[in-house]
Amino acid sequence: MTRGTDANLAFVFTTAARPADPHPGARPAPELDRYERLRRGRAGYLPDETSPASPDRAGQREPIAVLADILSRDGAELSASAIRQRNIANADHLAALHATWTAETTTARHDRYRDLVTAALPPGHRQPLSHQARWLYRTLHAAELAGLDPAEVTRAAIASRDLAGSRDIAAVLDARIRPRVDPLLPQRQGAWTGRVPRLPDPARHAYLARIAAMMDDRTRRLGQHTAEATPSWAVNALGPVPADSTARRQWEDKAASIAAYREMYGYDHPDDPISPEPAREAPDQRAGWHRAFAALGPAGQPGVRAMPDGQLWLARDTYAAETAWAPHHVGKELRLSRLGAFDAALAAIRADAETAAARKAGDHDCAARHETLAASYRALRDHYQQQEHDLTQDIAARQEWEHATERSRRLAIAADAELRRRYPGRKIEPLCSAEPGPASDTGCDPLQPAADGKPTDPAALIRDLAMQREQFRAEIDERPRLIVPGEDRGKAFRAMKTPDQDAILQPPKPEITPSARILQLAAEHDIEPEAGG
Repeated sequence: MTRGTDANLAFVFTTAARPADPHPGARPAPELDRYERLRRGRAGYLPDETSPASPDRAGQREPIAVLADILSRDGAELSASAIRQRNIANADHLAALHATWTAETTTARHDRYRDLVTAALPPGHRQPLSHQARWLYRTLHAAELAGLDPAEVTRAAIASRDLAGSRDIAAVLDARIRPRVDPLLPQRQGAWTGRVPRLPDPARHAYLARIAAMMDDRTRRLGQHTAEATPSWAVNALGPVPADSTARRQWEDKAASIAAYREMYGYDHPDDPISPEPAREAPDQRAGWHRAFAALGPAGQPGVRAMPDGQLWLARDTYAAETAWAPHHVGKELRLSRLGAFDAALAAIRADAETAAARKAGDHDCAARHETLAASYRALRDHYQQQEHDLTQDIAARQEWEHATERSRRLAIAADAELRRRYPGRKIEPLCSAEPGPASDTGCDPLQPAADGKPTDPAALIRDLAMQREQFRAEIDERPRLIVPGEDRGKAFRAMKTPDQDAILQPPKPEITPSARILQLAAEHDIEPEAGG
């Protein structure tokens, strides 16, 4: 573009100086293109600019389009004052501060781990550790973040087996410690000012203390900025910012942990608050992730970290009691009943069509057979639909049981996980469900004659099974009045000592559901079940 006194002219290049041909393979013969141009010229047509027969115009664009792309590009640089202000604002960026923190603390931490490993080794094996020690130091750091004492972990690993014949002491100890540390989760870390290591140099110690104070201040300001900006990830994870001052401070504290992790490790997804859980090869990032994950709120699990061991064992044992009185899951039977009803209805339609065709052809015997068959299919359809209705009630009862026992079952699962975290070396039996097995035809009890030799009245059995269903409904209504372990430690499990509690926690285990038993007895003895069950 010229800069004249009377006019400014823009010279726009619409074709590249050396256009590249990235397409592989043979090129078309130029004689064919020349023949096509001559043919169109003799016919009085102008060459089409977009046609492949016009190679002179191929790849060209309109000048105004090229100029629009050039003008839309923003290549302006910031001024010196703007660059200075931006650099000052990014001086306390958590990614930069954490890089400084890691560089200053890693050497001191490795020296401390090397000293305690050397002190714990037997006199005959005290030798300089190999380069494999960096993996051992990483494992010890993960153990320390999980709340374990690295010195005690090292001594336990050395005492577990003899070190005779070990070619690399660091690799052997790392292999022994890692199975114990890998299942553990990092504990919640406090403020950065409380993590400053003890350094022999007072100047370096003071420098790290200032870095830690800057990181804490940056984290606090990130929470305030998130509350003012309200990005989508914060609203999705924590909800809208509360108007109350106390609730707003709590919201800012949670948002600060999440925003600090996002800034420190460069996670900038607009909607997802935190990234997937990091691997165990990054202990510090994994600890920051779990801190941010804990700030998201309860993930459907109650807090059991502060419970004593006895209360955890009692809460864990309630899982078997809660699952023992669970109704059968009849989802498979319900699916088969619906499929049977659909197939029977389809077969009835087909039999009716065959009946109409036979009557039209004058074959009345065939029409009668198909009519009987259609009636049988309709009866089978009605039977499947009645069975579907009963099984739907059983599914509803199952859902009510799941809702009534959801909190106690989650508490039992959380207690089991906490016990395994506290005692990683202890063998704890898996948490098994005491739910009765699925119903089957082989598990049905046959009718037994009474004491006088006469068969038992089927109607009485049906009434008994209906009473069992009503008793189950009463048990469902009783569940909300029970005390869930962990809600009040002073009266936890007091409700389990009442006389009627054993009957609720361990009801009789029927072989099949009452609805299925009622349907079976009604079908065998030609009894029409009453309306409403």
